[in-house]
Amino acid sequence: MDALDRVVKPKTKRAKRFLEKRQPKLSENIKNAMLIKGGNADATVTQVLRDVYVLKKPYGVLYKKKNITRPFEDQTSLEFFSKKSDCSLFLFGSHNKKRPNNLVIGRMYDYQVLDMIELGIEKFTLRTQQMSRGNETHVIFAGDDFDVTEDYRRLKVVLLIFFFRGPQYRISIYFRSYKLLKKSGCRTPAIESEEMGPSLDLVMRRTHLASEDLYKLAMKMPKALKPKKKKNIYHDTFGTTYGRIHMQKQDLSKLQTRKMKGLKNRPAERITENQEKKKQKEN
Repeated sequence: MDALDRVVKPKTKRAKRFLEKRQPKLSENIKNAMLIKGGNADATVTQVLRDVYVLKKPYGVLYKKKNITRPFEDQTSLEFFSKKSDCSLFLFGSHNKKRPNNLVIGRMYDYQVLDMIELGIEKFTLRTQQMSRGNETHVIFAGDDFDVTEDYRRLKVVLLIFFFRGPQYRISIYFRSYKLLKKSGCRTPAIESEEMGPSLDLVMRRTHLASEDLYKLAMKMPKALKPKKKKNIYHDTFGTTYGRIHMQKQDLSKLQTRKMKGLKNRPAERITENQEKKKQKEN
């Protein structure tokens, strides 16, 4: 049965409250992610999963036991673990001769696989420092592909931003993790970045993207958050706001201006004006 056609009707008040908690929220919470190790994961993939788990804490669930599954062929295990751990994001790591050091990053919708993208690890550096809490997250994407190519755009908007959303660190793609340092000593404190790991060079391999209808359903915005249209107001490409005002036609000849000698009519002009006024009165 297709996810679009499946409608769950609660039979009890408890079930109704449970379903209401799963409804879209005006202020979305940080998504939980499960990190799963494949049956033939090597030391590199295992360490990547551990380091990413540290980045995701406390919004991550790490499955230490190996799971023999192939996400692009059968998503049953992923959907089972998603429902069991209440996670809407996942990172699956595996290794074989055809696809060495392999990662599959994905997102669930209603505990069904929505999008997943396969990435190959070409270079990996271990995490060297402990994470600090309470900092704002910054995710940086370099290159036109993240705005032009649909696969990379979906990887950017749907997976990476959702996956690494949290109060922790800054990430630059290639995958680099930096610690932000504030150095004071003057009126304006200097901010520097210090690489702390983990660092990965990734290459895209395969994709499994949701259909357009299902994708729109998953990204549907609540009515309360939709911006209200304002008449006669528009924005240019630089974000500047412009407004258009409609007014009745004005007679500028009766407009009172500042009395200055340079603005006074000449004698010949005054005679012409007086003659025009007399003609108007006679008519």
